[in-house]
Amino acid sequence: MFKVGDLAVYPAHGVGVIEKIETQEISGCRQDFYIMRILDNGMKIMIPTNNVKNVGLREIIAEKEVPKLLSILKKRDVSVENQTWNRRYREYMEKIKTGSVYEVAEVYRDLIMLKWEKELSFGERKMLDTAKNLLVKEISLAKNIDEEQVEKELESLFG
Repeated sequence: MFKVGDLAVYPAHGVGVIEKIETQEISGCRQDFYIMRILDNGMKIMIPTNNVKNVGLREIIAEKEVPKLLSILKKRDVSVENQTWNRRYREYMEKIKTGSVYEVAEVYRDLIMLKWEKELSFGERKMLDTAKNLLVKEISLAKNIDEEQVEKELESLFG
């Protein structure tokens, strides 16, 4: 259960704040909803409180989880499969949609490494930005530091 004012991560959209918990009647059925505002763009999302697990709403990772996240980013012995960009795009999008910050880290790492080898498609560049923004926001909140500092840390990992 989240409370008003709690920060939470909504898959593929990022970190948001629970602004309200309200009850609404839909098709004759009363239901409780979290009203969440995404920090990056102000988008409001209504999430049924009994559907939190299904949509993947979760708490921000703890600071002690950040080293595990960084170890995923540092891993270089991964091969970015030689497949078409649209197939890769679909696979990466599935990972981002899981809401797992670790899967997002894998997407970010793989796209950065792919970028070293060849030019990314427009969709892949957008996805790289999305993955970076999701990581930066969550790490900065977990470690309670500026987003710019996190961006510098990420850049230094990939030189």
